[in-house]
Amino acid sequence: MNKVQKRHFLFNFVIGILVLLSCLLLGYVISLLLFHWTGKPMAFFSYLISTAIGIAVFAGFARLVAVIISHTKHGREHTQNRHRFLENTIDALDRISRGDFNISIAIEEHDPFSEVAESVNKMARELSSMETQRQDFISNVSHEIQSPLTSISGFAALLKSDSLTKQQRAHYIEVIETESRRLSKLSDNLLKLSALESENTPLSKNDFRLDKQIEHAILIFEPQWTEKNIEIDANLEKTTVHADEDLLSQLWINLIHNAVKFTPENGAIEIRLQQQDGQIVCHVADNGIGISKEDQMHIFERFFKVDKARDRSLGGNGLGLSLCKKIVELHAGQITVESEPGKGTGFTVTLPL
Repeated sequence: MNKVQKRHFLFNFVIGILVLLSCLLLGYVISLLLFHWTGKPMAFFSYLISTAIGIAVFAGFARLVAVIISHTKHGREHTQNRHRFLENTIDALDRISRGDFNISIAIEEHDPFSEVAESVNKMARELSSMETQRQDFISNVSHEIQSPLTSISGFAALLKSDSLTKQQRAHYIEVIETESRRLSKLSDNLLKLSALESENTPLSKNDFRLDKQIEHAILIFEPQWTEKNIEIDANLEKTTVHADEDLLSQLWINLIHNAVKFTPENGAIEIRLQQQDGQIVCHVADNGIGISKEDQMHIFERFFKVDKARDRSLGGNGLGLSLCKKIVELHAGQITVESEPGKGTGFTVTLPL
């Protein structure tokens, strides 16, 4: 114990003795007042009573001091905690503003500011997720654009050669045209998806025959499914719907196009349209390559492809099903997928009647 601690101890000890003596004196005064009304007992009992009263007064005073000190300490801790919380929150918001979303403010149970902390943490998590999606989107778009551009540039350079045969030149031109169409389709799908994801997307709704629309979509791909000798089994119940005709047409074109694209030669596609439990249900199924359970979880994500190599060779860009999902959601409906590798895939669209 150093000199400062010794002085502090002696000071507190002296103060304690003085307080105790003061309480004993106060106890003696109180006992005299009490004896004035009750009569003074023997000296021994008189001394005992006054001492007991003095000790009780001292105990009460000590308790009061302890409570005051405790509340003062709690108040200081409370203030310190508030300052610490505000500093942590300001620091977290500053880091978020600089693009650092890897933050987490500690949350204490029953803390009145816990909801604020949880809101900041939630905001950081959501911004982090959005940033990851943004980076993935840029990466995917860059990848999708780079591939056809590389082909166009390469084959355009080859066309400069004077030694090319007529057949080679025609082939290179055909590749350039195909890749140009793929770029155009990618741009078109990106614009459509961007427009649909806008909160102010207007729907131009009117009444029309849904069965006729799906029948027309099937006929659009007649050259493709005829060439592959695919059997089309369509059972379309007469159905009138109030919806955006252009958007739903895009929906059926995408689904039927995928079915034809991934169905092998001599395969089969089944299309059913019916009204069921106050809803419109359309089922498009093929007996193609199928989709694994793991891939089914991501099938409606932008740029996701089950078989990247195969899909690229067939001109896909991984946006068709994302468009389908958004179109269905805008009509307050639901789209689901059921598939098994090697046995085919079925998409079910449910729309309010």
